[in-house]
Amino acid sequence: MPRTPKAAPAAPSTMKELKDTLWKAADKLRGSMDASQYKDVILGLVFLKYVSDAFDERRAGIRTELAADGYDDDQIDELIDDTDEYTGRGVFWVPANARWGFLAEHAKGGSVDGVDKSIGLLIDEAMDAVMQANPQLSGTLPRIFNRDNVDQRRLGELIDLFNSARFATQGQGGSDGRRARDLLGEVYEYFLEKFAAAEGKRGGEFYTPAGVVRVLVEMLQPTHGRVYDPACGSGGMFVQAEKFIDAHHGEGSDISVYGQELNERTWRMAKMNLAIHGLTGNLGPRWGDTFARDLHPELQADFVMANPPFNIKDWARNESDPRWRFGVPPAGNANYAWIQHILSKLAPGGQAGVVMANGSMSSNSGGEGQIRAEIVEADLVSCMVALPTQLFRSTPIPVCVWFFAKDKGARAGEVLFIDARSLGHMVDRAERALSDEDIARIAGTFHAWRGVEQDASPAEYTDIPGFCYSAPLAEIKAADYALTPGRYVGAAEAEDDGEPLDDKLARLRSELEAQFTVSAKLTEVVREQLARLS
Repeated sequence: MPRTPKAAPAAPSTMKELKDTLWKAADKLRGSMDASQYKDVILGLVFLKYVSDAFDERRAGIRTELAADGYDDDQIDELIDDTDEYTGRGVFWVPANARWGFLAEHAKGGSVDGVDKSIGLLIDEAMDAVMQANPQLSGTLPRIFNRDNVDQRRLGELIDLFNSARFATQGQGGSDGRRARDLLGEVYEYFLEKFAAAEGKRGGEFYTPAGVVRVLVEMLQPTHGRVYDPACGSGGMFVQAEKFIDAHHGEGSDISVYGQELNERTWRMAKMNLAIHGLTGNLGPRWGDTFARDLHPELQADFVMANPPFNIKDWARNESDPRWRFGVPPAGNANYAWIQHILSKLAPGGQAGVVMANGSMSSNSGGEGQIRAEIVEADLVSCMVALPTQLFRSTPIPVCVWFFAKDKGARAGEVLFIDARSLGHMVDRAERALSDEDIARIAGTFHAWRGVEQDASPAEYTDIPGFCYSAPLAEIKAADYALTPGRYVGAAEAEDDGEPLDDKLARLRSELEAQFTVSAKLTEVVREQLARLS
């Protein structure tokens, strides 16, 4: 017999408390699982919770709509299982045995249709049922919950706790499942960030810090057309693009998402991440190497946003590849292979933002300097941004962002350099983060330079010593095509505090002499104490 569900734990009262509570509970499952399997278990549960909550919300919405149209209860019960009423609103159809209420009822396992089943087996069967009912999810969801190294008791306890996560959607409506998407989507992103931090260097393979992604999104403003990421990780670029559109009163359907990912587990994470945020994306029929086999060979994108792996030494290099329009990249470093692949994907009028290691801005090894010169002379580089250190917990390598544009408009023949290395604040000893104000300053400078109106007012650009500078191509050529912002922006101007220079020097000298006197006295005291000890 299925157990009688016990009262759910007291629901956390804030989103932060909810995230922290779920993370602590999920961490109890770690046990004998390796990090990658543990991650799949937790993210798979979040996804299953999302599709079930969205389904329940839509189901309640349909019932309300039909009742308002005058249908009686029998008619409603007959019509409420029309799958088109769900899929037509972007909500996945969830079979009865995959709905969260059913799983919560059997969180400690037990007899189902006369057969004893563990909660892990029931979750595996739920994943199968969801994939079978929604072919676009085929091969995406994890089926690892009934393995020997998954603690079934703690898995059941986690189901109980996740059950309380519904507090944030209750009573707040949304017949299209949007409240469930917002809540569980935020939880999913939170878990991605926590897993990336926990996995250290490996975490960087699937997660780009939100602040870095927002720099790309806020500068490019991808509100329409085809958006592409050739090394999409867990899909963070696409999610932030959808958030940008939502914040600017657009619809996520205004963009078409295309991506490719080499790692199988990461590709599955990206598919779930897009689904949980209501994005229908083409990530190819399976995972794959972008250099060995481009899964979108005919794609011409309006926007490309990417954080490809830095300085890859072993990559699928083909000297005759037509993507190498500006020169064949060296065998020992794929940085300029990524850059040229991305340039080959830009439609007329397209723009791109690419995170790269700082060395890419000035390297001359393996012909990279000549490739960079050709790209600059083709007038494809619109802006170079040097970012502060320690933004990536997974690597100490300082990074920059290259921005490209097929049409630079009135800024043809110029490149904007932004040195943002002084921005950001330390979150802890290991990681720095960019604030909303930092991101707005970087993006606002770029839009002003491009002549894009901001807040309904024409923006005006001016060079700011130490921060930004617009350089003509001739000046870049004279610098041997180095694209390091610090070379061009110069030093920041010292702030004038109104004190005459001679007076300031006299004051500082007097203060320094006073400090020397204090230091000498302290030295004598220390010597006296040492003499006593002797």
